[in-house]
Amino acid sequence: MACNSCSTGIDGQPRGCKNNGTCGTDSCNKLTVFDWLANMSLPNGQDPFIGVEVRFKNGRKHYFKNTENLTLSIGDLVATQANSGHDVGMVTLTGELVRVQMKRKKIDINDEENVLKIYRKATQKDIDIWSASRDKEEPMKVKARQFAIDLNLKMKISDIEYQGDGSKATFYYTAEERVDFRELIKVFAREFRTRIEMRQVGFRQEAARLGGIGSCGRELCCSTWLTDFRSVSTSAARYQQLSLNPLKLAGQCGKLKCCLNYELDAYLDALKEFPKTDIKLYTEKGTAVCQKTDIFKGLMWYAYEGEWMNWHVITAQQANEIIEKNKKKDKVASLEEYASEHIQDTKTEFENVVGQDSLTRFDNPKSNRKRKNNRKRKSNRNRNRKPNARKN
Repeated sequence: MACNSCSTGIDGQPRGCKNNGTCGTDSCNKLTVFDWLANMSLPNGQDPFIGVEVRFKNGRKHYFKNTENLTLSIGDLVATQANSGHDVGMVTLTGELVRVQMKRKKIDINDEENVLKIYRKATQKDIDIWSASRDKEEPMKVKARQFAIDLNLKMKISDIEYQGDGSKATFYYTAEERVDFRELIKVFAREFRTRIEMRQVGFRQEAARLGGIGSCGRELCCSTWLTDFRSVSTSAARYQQLSLNPLKLAGQCGKLKCCLNYELDAYLDALKEFPKTDIKLYTEKGTAVCQKTDIFKGLMWYAYEGEWMNWHVITAQQANEIIEKNKKKDKVASLEEYASEHIQDTKTEFENVVGQDSLTRFDNPKSNRKRKNNRKRKSNRNRNRKPNARKN
């Protein structure tokens, strides 16, 4: 996440964003939404919606009321109301689309507790205090983790977020069990001289806040665009015929990958055309049991009981036909008459289409001409040399 306005080097070239794309500048937009209602005019007599979406550190978003009728656009820094003091965030959405988002999330604009208001556009003084507070977070996190280790607490402090006015610091932590951190808060308050709030987050929320690269080679979905976490079960991997290997199915958070749900509906629709794998096929030759299915090609492999090494491939439609005949107490002769249509030649011939070197070029090493010439010289020298007379 490059940022041209952060961490400028000595030579004037940008060195990248110091805050992982969450500094609040226009070039570090994360989890942005395209306002497709921006160019539409409102009906006559209807006032513009006063709700505004504001983003804070690591994609945390809240909705506020623009009671002062400020002229706001996406990317503006604003000072917003907080429980005590004020906070500083960046406007990510305005207009009628905010009404749609709040309706989807079941947030009432008239709720005084959940929907606070915007004070003003952030002044230079507000931005300076906010930036100075953000610079304290990384060294504070190192000290906070050491304090937790010294107190033998089974918790991990994953991130620290200062309020915009620098009056409060929120410590985000993960723990597998309940943690008594009353003594830890006393140590934090004595060391950091600010109000402390401890907030526990799940392992998925921690991965979303920290970010990273997934096994697919792209940035984590939860830290770029995924805003809601749905439950993922091992049945999603079974339907997609994936090996139940925890190392491959688990993401950076240690839980099952969210992307297992992306194609699950397509697999479930395709499996409706397949018979259940536990249904046996009764033929005159014997009883066949399903061994394998290929959802993409629509094929199923069956083997006779007692002949587990010989598999016969048929289509899902043919398997359904045989099952329907079995329900009428009819039997087909054998599966071979169906499987003969799907016998394919698996021999593959590779051609040198791009001019690669031969794979056997190292089997016969090339002779060293220099070594041969040395041998010839040595043999010629020995041949021309006179033999010494032997003494009796």
